[in-house]
Amino acid sequence: MDPRLLLLSLALVSPLPAFADAIRVSLEGRAALGENLPALLVHIDEPIAGFEVKLKRGDGKVVDVKGGGKPGITRRIELEQPEGRFHYEGELVVRFADAESGSLPLSFDTELNGPLKLEVRPEDVDVEKRQLRFLLSRPAGRVELTVLMDTGKKAFEGEVAFKGEPAGTPLPVSWPAAEGRVMKVTLRAFDTSDFYTGVDLFPWRVDIPHEEVGFASGRADIPASERGKLDRSHAQLAEALAKYGRFAAVRLYVLGHTDTVGASADNRELSLKRARSIAAAFRQRGLKVPIFYEGFGEESPAVPTPDETAEAANRRAEYIIAVEDPVLKQAPFAPRWRKL
Repeated sequence: MDPRLLLLSLALVSPLPAFADAIRVSLEGRAALGENLPALLVHIDEPIAGFEVKLKRGDGKVVDVKGGGKPGITRRIELEQPEGRFHYEGELVVRFADAESGSLPLSFDTELNGPLKLEVRPEDVDVEKRQLRFLLSRPAGRVELTVLMDTGKKAFEGEVAFKGEPAGTPLPVSWPAAEGRVMKVTLRAFDTSDFYTGVDLFPWRVDIPHEEVGFASGRADIPASERGKLDRSHAQLAEALAKYGRFAAVRLYVLGHTDTVGASADNRELSLKRARSIAAAFRQRGLKVPIFYEGFGEESPAVPTPDETAEAANRRAEYIIAVEDPVLKQAPFAPRWRKL
């Protein structure tokens, strides 16, 4: 071997030799799809006539790159490859001005990764049991978990380790009991290559107790005699929004319901119009948060009754404060929230 070539070992995926006197080699072995590519870096420290990198990728693809430059120059050889992990074998050949040359073997791994995806389904968050499950699109390394309560204190802030569980494996995390209501759960999940992604969850809703607005039969306009009820409900909403709005940007959801008197389709349309009337009344009273509404007609009764039953308890509305669309366990269909 030429005395000007000195072999070094670098702490990479697999040991990568480098030239210390004339040339050093380093590896950018991991890259994100759409941002950059894995690359071999050839650092020229002393005068050379040129170099050649000859590689063969694990799937048979051949890479052959020639280069050169003055001392102090770094040549970046990008390794174009599909998404995933690949192994390379080959050599680095260096030519010197005196016509002598030397070579060293190269052996290393690279990874090109697409966006890491984190999924948390609403049904996998159980605040009462203080636990949740999530899915990751690549083998799991660890997760940083923070649970914030409405007291302003954190029930948990720390790291949970995993053991490279395969992509798509339900991954559980939990937290200890703490005073107050859970306001925000922050997950920052890392794969085994230390790529990460995160999500903020707001697994809560506040149902505002209120006096029900009485509507004339078949109508959705709010009678003057009922407006005082909305004034009092508005005051309750404003108080709740001041309390919970400091944790996140919240929304108001207004849900309308009817009894079973009349045709089902007509009742659903009527409940939608009444919900909109209530939502508009709150906006007129100064609520500035986003307001959404939906009508469920007779399909989600508080008190189950036979058809054509005038049940006052079913002629009602719900006022819900939440950050995300609320999970409605008894909903007869997926709500199509209309924004006021």
